[in-house]
Amino acid sequence: MVEIRAFRPADLGELYHICLATAAGGVEGSALYRDPKLVGHIYAAPYGVLSPRTVFVAEDSQGVGGYIVGTPDTSGFEARLEVEWWPGLRRLYRDPSARPRADWSLDELMSYRIHHPSRTASEIAEPYPAHLHINLMPRLRGRGVGRRLIERWLGAVRETGAQGAHLAVGAANLRAIRFYRACGFRELEHLSRPPWAAVWFAISLVPAAGA
Repeated sequence: MVEIRAFRPADLGELYHICLATAAGGVEGSALYRDPKLVGHIYAAPYGVLSPRTVFVAEDSQGVGGYIVGTPDTSGFEARLEVEWWPGLRRLYRDPSARPRADWSLDELMSYRIHHPSRTASEIAEPYPAHLHINLMPRLRGRGVGRRLIERWLGAVRETGAQGAHLAVGAANLRAIRFYRACGFRELEHLSRPPWAAVWFAISLVPAAGA
């Protein structure tokens, strides 16, 4: 049996572990990154620290095997990262910008993102202010756990008053694209992008008129 429950501070290590293990689309992340915490520093841990009320985990008899992290206010969260999260990491990790990008390792690519984090475009963040990341270990996939996590998270974010949520997925990740569509997310087709770039999805959290 898999339990979906609220995040606890003691789960932070599992966020790091699962984020690393799932970092490369099924390739064991620990084989790709020298620093086991780098990916989690960017895509998982800050949510557990700065937005714990919108973080949930999936736990079975083997322990925590999946999570959904996110925030109801993307712009506000990005501002908090700049004050409360990135400065400490920038003291630990060197900005590789002085070297040719072609020579960077995956660790250096992550370090660059710590020093130069992306900001979500207002055309996405304003109508769909919340965003999420979800990851499951292989043992929990194909069992409806991802959909349960999405439903729990959307309910929590809706209670905060957020009018919509968004996410990005790699264009080649067809399985994830099918999953998000099945969960009610729709592609933001008006956003121009090269074919290899991320695909943006969004969902409205405002009840339809007459509902």
